[in-house]
Amino acid sequence: MFSGISYCFTGFSGSVTASEGNRNDTTDIQVLYNGRAWRNLYNRVRGDQFLFTPEFMLGSVIIDKKKFNNLKVKYDIYNDELLTITDRGIIIQLNKEIIDYFDMNYNNQIFHFKRIDADSLNSLSGYVNVLYDGEMPLYVKYRKEILLLAVENKYDLFNQINKIYLQKDGKFIQINSKKEFLGILRDQKQQVHSFIKSNNIRISKKNPETFKPVIEYYDKLRH
Repeated sequence: MFSGISYCFTGFSGSVTASEGNRNDTTDIQVLYNGRAWRNLYNRVRGDQFLFTPEFMLGSVIIDKKKFNNLKVKYDIYNDELLTITDRGIIIQLNKEIIDYFDMNYNNQIFHFKRIDADSLNSLSGYVNVLYDGEMPLYVKYRKEILLLAVENKYDLFNQINKIYLQKDGKFIQINSKKEFLGILRDQKQQVHSFIKSNNIRISKKNPETFKPVIEYYDKLRH
C-alpha cells in the first residue's frame, strides 16, 4: 500500500496527495509539473479535443511508483496528452515520457489508463484505456480527428474514433469488427456465442465496454 504525503495548494479543490511505496523521502511535487504550459490551438474547431468532457475531472497520476492523488485532469485525445492545472491556475501539459498510469473519474466511473511505448513490433502507442487486464488484456485507444469544413461547409469539426486492441502473445491485435473479435475467440466459439446471446450483449466499437464481459468470460473458459 502507499503511504500518503500531502501537498496543499490554494486554487485547487482539495489537496494534491503524493504517495509512494518504496521510499520515505519527501516527494517533490515539481516531478508532476515537469511539463509545459498548455494553450488551446483549436478555438475555431467545433466540438473539443477532449475525452468525455472539456471540463477538468478528478484523477490521479503514477510517475516512477509515486502516485499523485486528488488532481484535476483532462485528456486531450487529439494530441494524446494529459493536462492538469496548478495552484496558480496554469494548465500544464504533463510530460508523457515519465507518466506510467493515470485514472480519471467521469460520471462516478473510474477509467484506468496506461502508457504504452512504441517500438517496431507494436501497432499501438501512447495512452490506452485498460478495459480488461487479464491473460489477454483488452484496450481502447481514443482518438479525435478534425473533419474539414464539416459544419455548414464553414467550420471544421472534431470527430471521435475508438480503436479496440487485444494483446495476445505479446502482440497487439486491432479489432475492427465483431466478426474479427469472435474469430480470435474461435476455440471457444459455441460457448462464447451462447454467452453473448443469453446476456443480450450488443458488441459495438462505439461502446468499447461491450467487449469486456465477453473477453472476461473467454478467459474463464480457458482456466
